[in-house]
Amino acid sequence: MALDITGRKLFVKALKEEGVDTIFLYPGGMITDITDELYKAEGINLVLGRHEQALVHEAEGYARATGKTAVVLVTSGPGATNTITGIADAYYDSIPMIIFTGQVPLHLIGNDAFQEVDIVGMTRSITKYGVTVRDRKDLGKIIKMGFQIAGSGKPGPVLIDIPKDIQTIAGDPEYPTHVDIRGYHPNETVHIGQLKKAYKLIKNAKKPLVLAGGGVRIAKAEDKLLEFAEKMQLPVTTTLMGKGVMPEDHPLFVGNCGMHGRFASNKALTECDVLFSVGTRFNDRITGDLEKFAPNAQIIHVDIASASISRNVAVDVPITADAYSALERLAEYAEGKDNGVWLDRIKGWEKEHPLAMPKNKMEICPQEVCQAISKIFPEANIVTDVGQHQMWASQFIKLNKGQEFITSGGLGTMGFGFPAAIGAAIGNPKKPVVLITGDGGFQMNMQEMAIAAGMGLPIIICIFNNTNLGMVRQMQTLFYGKRYSVTDLKASDGKFYPDFIRWAQAYDIQARRIDNPDMVEEALMDAKKDLKGPVLLEFLISPDDLVLPMVKGGTALSDMIIK
Repeated sequence: MALDITGRKLFVKALKEEGVDTIFLYPGGMITDITDELYKAEGINLVLGRHEQALVHEAEGYARATGKTAVVLVTSGPGATNTITGIADAYYDSIPMIIFTGQVPLHLIGNDAFQEVDIVGMTRSITKYGVTVRDRKDLGKIIKMGFQIAGSGKPGPVLIDIPKDIQTIAGDPEYPTHVDIRGYHPNETVHIGQLKKAYKLIKNAKKPLVLAGGGVRIAKAEDKLLEFAEKMQLPVTTTLMGKGVMPEDHPLFVGNCGMHGRFASNKALTECDVLFSVGTRFNDRITGDLEKFAPNAQIIHVDIASASISRNVAVDVPITADAYSALERLAEYAEGKDNGVWLDRIKGWEKEHPLAMPKNKMEICPQEVCQAISKIFPEANIVTDVGQHQMWASQFIKLNKGQEFITSGGLGTMGFGFPAAIGAAIGNPKKPVVLITGDGGFQMNMQEMAIAAGMGLPIIICIFNNTNLGMVRQMQTLFYGKRYSVTDLKASDGKFYPDFIRWAQAYDIQARRIDNPDMVEEALMDAKKDLKGPVLLEFLISPDDLVLPMVKGGTALSDMIIK
């Protein structure tokens, strides 16, 4: 009979059996036993972040770049509460992750002990599963459940809170290979009757349209989507999180849709007669005014989570299924279809209002920076923060097969970009990462440069600096009479702080400021040469540059501001 082992030893054993090779962590009193055990372990890379929120974003980038379930470890109290924004971000974007938090000993829970918080209660609405381990005999089972839940069905974050005494109590050394979880049965099949009904609608449609979201990427169903679309000659539009699931140079690809979608995409959504949606939850950034969303269409909705179907948009054919399973079967059914008239109409809209920014020979145009990044880094993973630069990247970056577009979609978290880029680079160190960020969002987690510089991570940091909180300023320009309230980041002396170049030099990394449009490509090419660590490029752009088209919140997708 195997000898009992401490909870902390079982913790490390469990992670090794799950194939965990990286933990994003920040130490503290309630996890010192675990970190001591990790010190003695081999084969697990410990990434010491500089802030717990950033740790979770790093884990998100790692999960997106590798496809693995990421692991975060923090202490109790503020260590735990600092993770909440990142957990919410992972929840809304379906990122598989386990957050382990330390907790005060069992006998102190409920006594307002030092650094005690009910982190499970706080995160109940933004985790797939959350639990405090209250008995050492349940530790292995709970960790196993966490990994099963985080990575199956619709992926998402799981939080496991481990009191300090659970870490030191001896118990069963066995770690289960599988746990039957009562009430948790992710759907792994597709209802053939519903699928055939959907296929019949698509086949008979005169103006069909595919709306593909991030669920297609999560299911690794890109090839099946392409096969289905090509066989039936279906135009495809994508959400922000779905960017890249359809080859962006393909004649059937219409572009991104929604608040900052292409004119042709939003017109197609408004005029289609059958909308086949797969792997998206129809959030308000995609639909605009719900009463006017796809008003002429019969809507088919494929989603792994039944709760997402008909929650925001009433649909005619609901299909609870994994995107791969549904698209694989539809591709088998698919027969040739002539949609030439409809495709020509969509192409006409694109010619009528092509996606392009006005250019000034004296100023750097964000479109040209994005296009230069696409040209010079055709193999890199692209990571963005949140704001105008994110939308420009979604509009003008053209992804190739194998590239990831890693961004914060559902929560729209400023400060996401830089740590997510770090996580992506750690997860796939042989692949360069290009970060597109803003002067506002970058400052929210810029302290993580200690990791990027210290590990020599190949990240090209492209800061679009307009000295303003650009997206809010854009709304003030268009809807608030140009009353620029608290969006100007310059100090009272008129200067912008910090000096990003001098700041980067404090970390011994290369940095360059670009204020001439003729120097954009040269700066990017120089950064790519002999890339052995992070490089920072600051592009000075005008605060008057706008992301267009734009649909004002709550209005119809057809009501686009285009100039």
